[in-house]
Amino acid sequence: MLVNLNELLPEAASSDYAIPCFNVFGYEDASAVVRAAEQLNRSVILACNKDVVDFYGVETAASIFLNLAKNSQVPVCLHLDHTYEEDIVYQALKSGFSSVMFDGSQLSIEENIRRTRQVAKVAHALGASVEGEVGSVPYTEGRDHIKSIYSSPEDVLKFSQESEADCVAISIGNIHRLQTPTCEIDFGLLDQIASQNTVPLVIHGTTGIAETDIKKLKSSRIAKFNIGTCLRQAFGNGLREALNSEPDKFDRLYFMQKVLPRVESEVIRNFEMLS
Repeated sequence: MLVNLNELLPEAASSDYAIPCFNVFGYEDASAVVRAAEQLNRSVILACNKDVVDFYGVETAASIFLNLAKNSQVPVCLHLDHTYEEDIVYQALKSGFSSVMFDGSQLSIEENIRRTRQVAKVAHALGASVEGEVGSVPYTEGRDHIKSIYSSPEDVLKFSQESEADCVAISIGNIHRLQTPTCEIDFGLLDQIASQNTVPLVIHGTTGIAETDIKKLKSSRIAKFNIGTCLRQAFGNGLREALNSEPDKFDRLYFMQKVLPRVESEVIRNFEMLS
């Protein structure tokens, strides 16, 4: 069934588990995520990032994933990840996304609040949820213009009170697209942020965080973890091995049946970490 973040995150924020948000790039990996969620009877978030939207277009991306979400036996949120342009956000809402992220992290806190609030008014009128970001979570590659700025507890509180966003992504040492768990989380900063806020908090860059730290984070007000790189690794490495092992084969669906169990296993591993 299709849901928004408000039906998933508040309870997770006040509990010792969190909801995984998997970045998916096509029907195949998205279906593996939903199958794993159904197997475990767990809610899940399917996220489309900028690369997916640029490649497919918003309407096509929605059409690929909406049926999976609506027909699932468990609650599934279809979420538009980091988006800097309101017109794309509004296209996504019109196309059926149940949640959107307006990323104003590169703006002043005042401008971030103002523009996020405008998006939230539209999204809420359509029954969708909104994620914002305060501070700026950097990338190891692919987004050179994105700054690295730790979240200010004062700014997170101001944003939470004034933006009307339903959850807030924070920067506390986490890094997008790390391929190994090597980032250092500032738990003292997290404690300052969490102690002042009642809205659910979000961590991006989960693949780069050690499992021991993830377990500590999920017991705080962190309610949503964005997960992408480890799934891309499972898919890409599995596909490479399958193609190399059977060079005379070329059928797409044949290889998908070989690769998707690896993706599903990686999804289950992440569910278990966050349970």
